[in-house]
Amino acid sequence: MSSAAHPSPSVQPQPVTGARLVVEALEREGVKHVFGYPGGAIMPVYDALTGSSLKHILVRHEQAAALAADAYGRVTGEPGVCLATSGPGATNLVTGIANAYLDSVPMVAITGQVASPLMGTDAFQEVDIFGITLPIVKHSFLIRNTADIPRIFAEAFQIARSGRPGPVLIDLPKDVGVIAAVPTPFEIEVVPPPTPDEAAIAAANALIGEAAAPVIYFGGGIAIARAESALRAFAERSGIPAVGTLKGLGAIPTDDPNFIGMLGMHGSRAANVAIDNCDLLICIGARFDDRATGKLDSFAARAKVIHIDGDPAEIGKLRVPEVGIAGDLTQILDRLVAVPAVAEWASQCRAQKLMWAPRYDAPGRGIYAPALLKQLSEAAGDKAIFTCDVGQHQMWVAQHCRFSRPQAHLTSGGLGTMGYGVPAGVGAVLADPDATVITISGDGSFMMNVQELATIRRYRLPLKIVLIDNSQLGMVRQWQELFFEENFSEIDLSDNPDFSEVAHAFGIEAFTIDHRSQVDDAIRRLLGTEGPILCHVRIDPRENVWPLVPPNSSNVQMLEKGW
Repeated sequence: MSSAAHPSPSVQPQPVTGARLVVEALEREGVKHVFGYPGGAIMPVYDALTGSSLKHILVRHEQAAALAADAYGRVTGEPGVCLATSGPGATNLVTGIANAYLDSVPMVAITGQVASPLMGTDAFQEVDIFGITLPIVKHSFLIRNTADIPRIFAEAFQIARSGRPGPVLIDLPKDVGVIAAVPTPFEIEVVPPPTPDEAAIAAANALIGEAAAPVIYFGGGIAIARAESALRAFAERSGIPAVGTLKGLGAIPTDDPNFIGMLGMHGSRAANVAIDNCDLLICIGARFDDRATGKLDSFAARAKVIHIDGDPAEIGKLRVPEVGIAGDLTQILDRLVAVPAVAEWASQCRAQKLMWAPRYDAPGRGIYAPALLKQLSEAAGDKAIFTCDVGQHQMWVAQHCRFSRPQAHLTSGGLGTMGYGVPAGVGAVLADPDATVITISGDGSFMMNVQELATIRRYRLPLKIVLIDNSQLGMVRQWQELFFEENFSEIDLSDNPDFSEVAHAFGIEAFTIDHRSQVDDAIRRLLGTEGPILCHVRIDPRENVWPLVPPNSSNVQMLEKGW
């Protein structure tokens, strides 16, 4: 399979401006939405956008353009596209590009650059965005010749979506966008994924067949590979209990009896104990991240390891496996056919899942956030998509919401980007208009991209926002309470604005609740409103996320909530 740009021999090709070639290249890739903000160096492209089939979404800060494109890429599996001018426009994309890089999200970021003769002269709004982003992109292009634009864009999209996906940067000098040229003919070779190693698959089946207490440990690679069906089929035929990472949630439905829970720092005790007691760990599309493993040398210390991943570089990076298999996850999982005798072990894991299930009978009359989120996700159903900001509310969503598909849970995993939730909600609504998209934010995170309420209002996006307000930087406060001798330093947000009034000022419906008797009506109002709406939820500022694995500790050394 290849994509080509060969002019018909009977038609003499005419020169086309670089900006027009950019727009045509995006249309050829099937791009429907572009998230951006105009400025001087990128103005030729904006001039060419008018009259095109592309729907440009004008965000109110470039960071939001990158984060919305990130969510768009996660939902669709195709590269999200963001667009910004040179200098501060380009640097404002950096956090969103890094977010996509650490979570392996396909993205193409297009930045304007000062004209070629001015590059390197410290010209107005000139920064070396190519150099700045080198550590956080899969690949970069600086376009020097207009004729190369179609080829470079085709390569960029192919790189962004192939193998382990990631962001690709295209830097476009202003003069290259203005100059007209006849595109150079090209072909893009699509490299197929490596064929799974037959001997490794046989060895994996042998280990699975011999195991008495195996556990499937799956991560975000399942969603990237769109391998949910293969994972579920493997788990069902093998009968092996499964645990998931933060980014893996939904690859096996969270209410599946053999899904034991999320593992790691804020995972369930049942999941962490299952890992501690297993004799075979089957790691699929996960990378032994420190938030999942805790103290690495005590993680599944007695287990043999099978590591399956689409990226060969991950295998053996942190834990040397007995068997490592790189390649297409669906092909590999379909060929793992051994069925171990694990009925008793699986029954034990299920019993522990029930024994250590979360409690929702918190004392008092205030709103208990975990109970609210559980009830909301059950009412929203399988067509819901949750986009999360970062902090305590993020962990409560992971612990207490139900997910039947990985695209239903969009969260900033690797980078932990406060301010992700609302722009991600914008991207998710546009990527899947039939879904009920719900952003869960905190009072700290919400203020980082609050200006995007204007974007939501302009495009009448039916985003539901639940803003959990404890008037604190909650997760920082929790750590200061537990590990810094209650030296509460710079976490007080008691001077927050009235968030309902803020939403009203942007023309968005909003209301506030602070008593658990209001929760039922609030959920009905949220889900029953056709347009955008914000529910401001005031909770006890002393509430913590439980359980919690202390730093530098084994995952079974969990701190628990005392009622």
